[in-house]
Amino acid sequence: MASVSIPDENREITDPAEIREFLAPFGLWYEKWDVEGRIGPDATNEEILEAYKPEIDRLKEKGGFVTADVINVTPGTEGLEAMLNKFNKEHTHDEDEVRFTVKGSGVFHVHPENGPVFGITVESGDLVNVPRGTQHWFNLCNDKTIRCIRLFEDPGGWTPHYIEESVHENYAPICLGPSYLTGESGAEPVVDLN
Repeated sequence: MASVSIPDENREITDPAEIREFLAPFGLWYEKWDVEGRIGPDATNEEILEAYKPEIDRLKEKGGFVTADVINVTPGTEGLEAMLNKFNKEHTHDEDEVRFTVKGSGVFHVHPENGPVFGITVESGDLVNVPRGTQHWFNLCNDKTIRCIRLFEDPGGWTPHYIEESVHENYAPICLGPSYLTGESGAEPVVDLN
């Protein structure tokens, strides 16, 4: 289940309705989709896209998306560190970044113009969008595993536009949880910055 952490306010939101309410003023939206029993643990990318076709079609109509794919990242993914380094620095995109997490977890850190920096931890069943032009960055959780459906307006994918005076280095690249706010998690960084 998703959670939102606002480190500068020492605050966390875990209720889905409250998460939707918090994200709405920033143009972000959150949905919870069923995963249990809908797809098997070894489902192919094609089976995943077919299983969620009604939701994908609805989102395509809503957001003007033209294509969807499935990304599968594990610790054994070739070029993983280069891929992570592409998106773990504060950046924007020219289109919405939409992801539905089928398996694994990660954190979208968002730096809105009209509010505090916050992290959205997404896990299996969570759908979130980051609107075009929104400053953000993404980290995988400690197991470096995530499988997501992604939707695109441009079939070529998202190109990051990096922020010169970024704040991402001021926020720990870890999966957030209730103990993150109190410093008791003992969680280790997702990406070794050394």
